[in-house]
Amino acid sequence: MKYITNKDEISLEYDTAVTLGKFDGIHIGHQLLIREILEGTKQGLKPVVFTFSFIEKIRKDHVEGNLLTEEEKRNFLEDLGVQVMITYPFDDEMRHMQPEAFVEQILCKKLRAKKVVVGSDFAFGYQRKGDVILLEKLSGVYGYELVVLDKVAMEEQVVSSTIIRQELLEGHMEKVNSLLGRCYSIEGTVVHGNQIGRKLLSMPTANIYPSFEKLLPPNGVYVTTIETTFGKYEGITNIGYKPTIGGETRPGVETYLFDFDGDLYGQVIKVDFYTYERGEYKYDSLEELKEQMFRDKDFGKKYFEMNR
Repeated sequence: MKYITNKDEISLEYDTAVTLGKFDGIHIGHQLLIREILEGTKQGLKPVVFTFSFIEKIRKDHVEGNLLTEEEKRNFLEDLGVQVMITYPFDDEMRHMQPEAFVEQILCKKLRAKKVVVGSDFAFGYQRKGDVILLEKLSGVYGYELVVLDKVAMEEQVVSSTIIRQELLEGHMEKVNSLLGRCYSIEGTVVHGNQIGRKLLSMPTANIYPSFEKLLPPNGVYVTTIETTFGKYEGITNIGYKPTIGGETRPGVETYLFDFDGDLYGQVIKVDFYTYERGEYKYDSLEELKEQMFRDKDFGKKYFEMNR
């Protein structure tokens, strides 16, 4: 997949089917838009996702953050079959661009859009003056096909990234996953930890530290699966600061993989979250922690046995 972040490099040499939006999370509503541009390949159009990069304040407690990091978003779109992803800087020039100019200069001239796919509430241009009515009007001028899709609802609730964030912060992983259309996940490179799991608890773990831009669920223990170069494994994962052991200054993601004893250091893994078991707790001793971790392991194994 071609990935473009420099606006001066945006000048495509082929006709395209384009969808536009923020695409945080790429939830089930976003996936409908993407499937529609993928249909454009039947007409010889290359599918393009156009999104913006915003300069946002990301707090280290992750209260503000994204459901997908930029790298995770890029990887997921490529897996879906998107051929071009553009992350356009939302700078002063773009902020003050009139919607008609955006359609002419960006959408039609630089992207060569022959098919444009948006949600019914899509707004763009200076002061968000552009909408689907304007896009429909200009389609006759510039010769592109406009496809407008209604918002997706689940249980009489419109699916949105805002709703998913709220559910995630409550630890409602089953609801989050149903709205995303897949498991919420965290990707990262396995780093060396304090070796407590292997040496003292007889439960070696893989430690990753998510990007500060990543929105995390509550600290605690979750049932997970882990994708590695060796294959996919079931396991349990703790998010937090390891209060019994101490010494952590930022939340980490520590995972025990069932039936695995290989070397994952330096490898990028993806942890998929299924259900929240319990909160993070400071135990009085490592022995108490060990006993709890084995209970967590049993909980995880029973979860997968019941959900196969």
